[in-house]
Amino acid sequence: MSHVIGADQLAWLIAGENLAVSCCYFIIGSVIAYGVWRNRLAGVDALVVTVAAIFFSCSFGHGLHVVGILGLVNSHFWQAIADFLTVLIALRFLSFYKSFDLLACFSQIFASKIELESKNQLLEKTMTDMKQMQMQLVQQEKMSSLGQLVAGVAHEINNPINFIHGNLTYVEEYTDYLLEIVQAYQVYFPVLPLQIHRLIEEVDLDFLQEDLPKVLASMKAGSDRIRQIVLSLRNFSRLDEAELKAVNIHEGIDNTLMILHHRLQTKSECAEIKVVKDYSNLPEVECYPSSLNQVVLNILANAIDTLEESITQKSHQEIQDHLPQITIRTSLTADKWVEITIKDNGVGIPEQLQTQIFDPFFTTKPVGKGTGISMSISHQIIVERHHGKLTCLSTFGQGTAFVIQIPLKQNAYVLV
Repeated sequence: MSHVIGADQLAWLIAGENLAVSCCYFIIGSVIAYGVWRNRLAGVDALVVTVAAIFFSCSFGHGLHVVGILGLVNSHFWQAIADFLTVLIALRFLSFYKSFDLLACFSQIFASKIELESKNQLLEKTMTDMKQMQMQLVQQEKMSSLGQLVAGVAHEINNPINFIHGNLTYVEEYTDYLLEIVQAYQVYFPVLPLQIHRLIEEVDLDFLQEDLPKVLASMKAGSDRIRQIVLSLRNFSRLDEAELKAVNIHEGIDNTLMILHHRLQTKSECAEIKVVKDYSNLPEVECYPSSLNQVVLNILANAIDTLEESITQKSHQEIQDHLPQITIRTSLTADKWVEITIKDNGVGIPEQLQTQIFDPFFTTKPVGKGTGISMSISHQIIVERHHGKLTCLSTFGQGTAFVIQIPLKQNAYVLV
């Protein structure tokens, strides 16, 4: 079966083809012209400009051919001019015959440029990864050295304080015996020699009998406090617990608070920071205890810094109406994830800065007070090591909350 195309249809088909060719030439010429413009500072190559002009001329010529097919006035005149310009540009192009090798290598140059850009992107990514790895190694080495120092100091303090604490029990017991003997002498021998009577008045025996048990109780409370601090230091460093294991995360949080206790107390320039603990009944959590303690320490330290800064910007009455506070809340989600929320009621973080909180070396603190790596390291510990999430929720002027989420069981994420 044969199909006969009418003259009008053939004219429209030819016009469409010429229009498509014109558009293609125009696009190619525009791309070359854009490349020349973008690299103009490096110099403009006349040969490349001539090539772009040829494509524009061909585009113009085919466009006028479409105009001629449509029967518009003076179309043949303008097409003749376009053809003449094309001939002139072609002659100019032929004058670059010594540079034709460059055109022959154009595709290779273009491919090399694409390959070079790809390698540059890969190199930039590698440098970023190396920078983060270096930062992480420095922080890990720093924390390892600090952990060893803390564990060593705790061990050295632990021995003498245990000796003191253990003997205080006997001292308290012996003191009670001696005071009972003194009281018995006072009952059975009310009349004492003058010399002993003067000595009793000189040492104020009644006050001594009343105050000595209090002194011993105070010493015992102080030794208990030191033993708790030493235990917190040892548990916080956890040098013997670097591997994955199931622990009570509430103990880790409490140990961290014990270490930061001196920063929470009332100071001359800062009011006491109240800590509210809202702990849920959690089972033991599989984690890397030392690393998790480090994250909690970093977040709490930043919260304390924020509250101290906000206090300096408020009047005494404003502080009394809005006491500084840190709230620590733990919970277990429905999908068996442990959630730790640490929230302060400080000044908050501006919205435009919140997306940069976990970027390496980003800090909102003055120069010399922050390195900008603690939150980046914390994010890596939670996301990469614990397969969890660390998010920042902040409202400027009201406070900031950091939410730590880790799986209850890590073994499901450990590759065998």
